[in-house]
Amino acid sequence: MPRLLELMDSGVKPVIGVVHLPPLPGSPGWRGESLEPILERVEADTRALLEGGAEAVIVENYGDAPYAVRVREPETLAAFTLAARRAVEVAREYGAPVGLSLLRNSAPEAVAVAAVVGAEFIRSNAFCETRVSPEGILEPVARETLLKARLLGWRGAILADVDVKHSLVLGEGYDPRLAAREAVHRCKPDALIVSGARTGEAPEPGYVAAIRESVPGARLVLGSGATPENIRLYWRLVDAFIIGTYFKRDGVTTNPVDKSRVERLMRLVRELRRG
Repeated sequence: MPRLLELMDSGVKPVIGVVHLPPLPGSPGWRGESLEPILERVEADTRALLEGGAEAVIVENYGDAPYAVRVREPETLAAFTLAARRAVEVAREYGAPVGLSLLRNSAPEAVAVAAVVGAEFIRSNAFCETRVSPEGILEPVARETLLKARLLGWRGAILADVDVKHSLVLGEGYDPRLAAREAVHRCKPDALIVSGARTGEAPEPGYVAAIRESVPGARLVLGSGATPENIRLYWRLVDAFIIGTYFKRDGVTTNPVDKSRVERLMRLVRELRRG
């Protein structure tokens, strides 16, 4: 079993810190500079997260906006692979797992990169649902992702969003509770992610509780918005936390990781674990 799932099943409620990448080659924001500063940023952010106490990290091509629905540019995939590899190398020093999030909906490609570099989990924005997003229509990729994992012999974990942020449902009568049940029983991810409407925003605790009640046996991850001020509200509702924006300097998503902010939140997490 992947280490992240072991931590979730043990009741640790692991904290997964996000390494947000600057614009990569092939994206609109790339300015043709050397890739080395990006790799140095990956190393610094990964170390700050893990030394601050986070149990895992996830690398995301956050700076590539506006995103492709599926990443096809070979230069982007090559650069993302190098960044992922750097994070894996650093995380091995701490015995921590690394995950990948390849925006906007490139879970099969993320599995391929994970298999090459040794990453242990991925995040998929539209694993089981069709969504309308600023990038276009996101179509479910569960079958393709699972087939890719089997082809490559990759045995990592798949974390799948439900009612993913920065998107709307296609059609009327949407019920996230039903979507969660369908995801668990028909698409078979290893865990579900619930998040707020936007990056850095927390969902309503009642919304998270409704999802929790609809899939009582599933692993559930809070995907955005956790801070020292609100984490207690979600502690009994979820099995893990993905934290990006709060961990950054001044709470700005694109800034480097601030180790002191990681330490502050992790002190509280350790208290909650004891309690």
